[in-house]
Amino acid sequence: MRILNKEQLYSWNQTKGRRDMLNILEAALEAADPYYNTKALFRREGELLYIGGQEFEADGDPKSGTEVVDLSKIEHIYVVGAAKGIQRMARAIEDVLGDVITDGHVIGKYGDSVELEHIGITLAAHPTPDKNCVEGCSKILELSGKVTNKDLVFTIIGNGGSSLLTYPAADITIDEVRDFTHMMQIEKGVPTIELNVVRNHIDRLKGGRLTKIFSKAKVICLDCVDANDFRMRGVRENWNILMHENRWLHNLPDETTFSQALDIIEKYGVEDRTPPSILKHLRSNRPEDETVHFDEFIKFDTRMFGITPLSRDFMAVGKKKAEELGYKALTLAHVEAVESTQAARIFSSIIKHTLEIGEPFQVPVALFIGEEMVVEVGDSGGVGGRNQEYALMMASLIDGWKHVTVGAVDTDGTDGPGGLDLTGAPGCLAGGIVDGSTMERARELGVDVELALRSHNTSEALWRLDCGVWATQNVSMGDLGIILINDGNCAYCAGK
Repeated sequence: MRILNKEQLYSWNQTKGRRDMLNILEAALEAADPYYNTKALFRREGELLYIGGQEFEADGDPKSGTEVVDLSKIEHIYVVGAAKGIQRMARAIEDVLGDVITDGHVIGKYGDSVELEHIGITLAAHPTPDKNCVEGCSKILELSGKVTNKDLVFTIIGNGGSSLLTYPAADITIDEVRDFTHMMQIEKGVPTIELNVVRNHIDRLKGGRLTKIFSKAKVICLDCVDANDFRMRGVRENWNILMHENRWLHNLPDETTFSQALDIIEKYGVEDRTPPSILKHLRSNRPEDETVHFDEFIKFDTRMFGITPLSRDFMAVGKKKAEELGYKALTLAHVEAVESTQAARIFSSIIKHTLEIGEPFQVPVALFIGEEMVVEVGDSGGVGGRNQEYALMMASLIDGWKHVTVGAVDTDGTDGPGGLDLTGAPGCLAGGIVDGSTMERARELGVDVELALRSHNTSEALWRLDCGVWATQNVSMGDLGIILINDGNCAYCAGK
């Protein structure tokens, strides 16, 4: 069970929409656990280890087909990587290979319980890195010095790895990277895809280097993605897109440049707030500090598999559950680099139009939203996250709409950096569930929703309203937003 406070979320408002939302979110969050997918990637018969399968590989992979490893010819096996909830993937490898694993080290997020037996783990900070990130990376780097061409290495990367796998260049401190990351990602709301152009060039393990340091051995790159989730981004096959356009899977190549990193800093007008050491490093443009480009990466003995194919996707499972409950399940949008409150305004207008004239959707309908919105908090000290801000904004926009329920969560169970300090509450919420009666409850309890949104202090407001979702931590597969619209008409829009 992923959602830990279902009774609290349902106790004060036992509507069909709220009950259905809890059931759909629970099914989707359980499906987001990558343990089962990772385990399904492997099959062992005696000394032969079979890795892969068509659903796990990218279209156009020149090494297409199941990878067969003769374990009798392998001297050592290592497992390394970084991601939120990474232990679920590492544990699956342990359960397949057991004592055959020689050693390993992975970096997870604070709050995880330690569940690995053969692989070491360091818990560290996300979304802004800390000294434990460096400590974990040092242990990974130490292992890389032991490998030979008779060894097998599994590298694992998923969401959160861009913070957790932080090992700054020698002339840059972890505090400088932490402050720069906070400024860019928290204050400015810079999307990870852009921020990583900079971060990859000031680090010693990002940008394909995780594979490079183990390249004496055979390396199996396991990435917590659907390897074929890139079709709409260009006409090239997915394998080529992964090889040439990647920014955040740090066991794959990154073909960006120092010049592009400087362009990102200029784009957001933060040169005067960027630590001089970072600017100096980027401007030095030393070839030995460059990320691993495709021409270099292709010479390594590697295979890449995406361990969350669409056929096993959490959103697909959520849709199936919604249809079982009587809804027409549709994908409304994949939202990236859009402010949470702006997304809420757009989607609420679609809901209103649907209720008024029955277009563009016929009810009952379940509308699914993926990817990641952003929140630009500036110097606010409020505690919240993009899903919580979206949910609370939606609550204000659907006030009185009796047949509308909205849910939004980060699939890793932690939406935002956390810091909630209320009796009985977790340090970080996963998201929120609201409906047409949430604002009435806010007025009754004296919760100032407008102030919470303005100060980006959404966690406290949602928790006091019994609308905050508390979930177990796991790997982040991105965000999941759901809008449920039951039978209604324009009277519900007017709140009558």
